[in-house]
Amino acid sequence: MKMLGIRSVGLSLALHKGLPLGSGLGSSAASAAAAAVAVNEIFGRKLGDKELVLAGLESEAKVSGYHADNIAPAIMGGFVLIRSYDPLDLKPLRFPAEKDLFFVLVSPEFQAPTKKMRAALPSEIPMVHHVWNSSQVAALVAAVLEGDAAMLGRALSADKVVEPKRAPLIPGMEAVKKAALEAGAFGCTISGAGPTAVAVIDSAEMGKEIGQRMVEAFFKAGNLKSTASVTKLDKVGARLVSSSNSD
Repeated sequence: MKMLGIRSVGLSLALHKGLPLGSGLGSSAASAAAAAVAVNEIFGRKLGDKELVLAGLESEAKVSGYHADNIAPAIMGGFVLIRSYDPLDLKPLRFPAEKDLFFVLVSPEFQAPTKKMRAALPSEIPMVHHVWNSSQVAALVAAVLEGDAAMLGRALSADKVVEPKRAPLIPGMEAVKKAALEAGAFGCTISGAGPTAVAVIDSAEMGKEIGQRMVEAFFKAGNLKSTASVTKLDKVGARLVSSSNSD
């Protein structure tokens, strides 16, 4: 509202959200994106995507730190490379329109607080792991631009810095990843800070089967009940779905 120059009007927002809290799915960013887009629409749609991301960043900073890895793609759609914050430099990475990409999301009934999961990360990493992970990042970017879901999945699955430290904190996670890959997923890893597991595939029907195998693995190996969903890559981002004018 400050960006829009609105200083004499108050707003009340009601959120209806289908995302579980603390799941590693960017729940706070979803709220920030919805609020920023809604307010922008109300006052004439004067702000562009970058300005909306900046507004969302202010909201995110209050909840989970000043980072755009969730709010930028939520606003802009698809994949977004955050090259720098000062100044904010965002580079959209467009997955080819003619190709499909699906994510299998399996959320167990387990708390994985972001603070705890961040504390598990190493303060220093070996050079060999840094070089390896940098190669996977390059492969991931290439996979997105080429629409290569298989390579994208392999890159996501190959982390040697974060996942090895966090996976043991989520009961059954290693078995879930193995089950996903054996069921045909291109790759599987932890979504955000967890505990949600995310697998990559290019078919919704196959994604359902993979999700079922992952749910079974969470219960068998981690004694955790979980729910699975298959969602398609949103290439558009946050947008107005409907509106009504009433007093």
